[in-house]
Amino acid sequence: MSIEEGDIVSIVGSSGSGKTTLLGLCAGLDKASSGTVSLCGKLLNDLSEDQRAELRNQYVGFIFQNFQLIPTLSALENIMIPMELHGKSGAKQTALDLLQRVGLADRHHHYPNQLSGGEQQRVSLARAFSNAPKILFADEPTGNLDDETSQTIEDLMFELNREQGTTLVIVTHDLELAQKTQRIIQLKGGQVVADDPGTYSQQKIVDEQV
Repeated sequence: MSIEEGDIVSIVGSSGSGKTTLLGLCAGLDKASSGTVSLCGKLLNDLSEDQRAELRNQYVGFIFQNFQLIPTLSALENIMIPMELHGKSGAKQTALDLLQRVGLADRHHHYPNQLSGGEQQRVSLARAFSNAPKILFADEPTGNLDDETSQTIEDLMFELNREQGTTLVIVTHDLELAQKTQRIIQLKGGQVVADDPGTYSQQKIVDEQV
């Protein structure tokens, strides 16, 4: 399979089908035992762990189901980290602007444990876009959220994605979210069994998962 620049893709399938493993391979978090993986034109197979990390820092943003915020840092500081790792100037102002975009400008000084799950995911979203990544990987970004909060996160994710023109790859169990993407890749038993447009039959996916 290949994902082109600017694509908005969802990866679906039942638990254990290999969705998160595929995401880890694509992002260079895991190393393939066979075959080849290229990220932004770079072959990952022969790179060391440090080299893969450097490539991720340069091109990739992440959103995780469990937020992955650093508990000892404020919301503002969590967003600033990717920019500071790259030595970018104006990191604080950019982070403040992103917090404004996700509706948390007044919570910039709060720590993760002082924020609700939805607020933590909004901080995670802002952090993911802070470095203007070429590709954004989202692993169950709404999995721990209620329906209303999930909708807010989805809207923000797609809005920021449109603004920055980022390639977006979403692993999700949410079939309604998958339908909003341009392309749906379905996994079963570690294999791609379908690769269809976003108009892919929701009932067909449900039938495959049962």
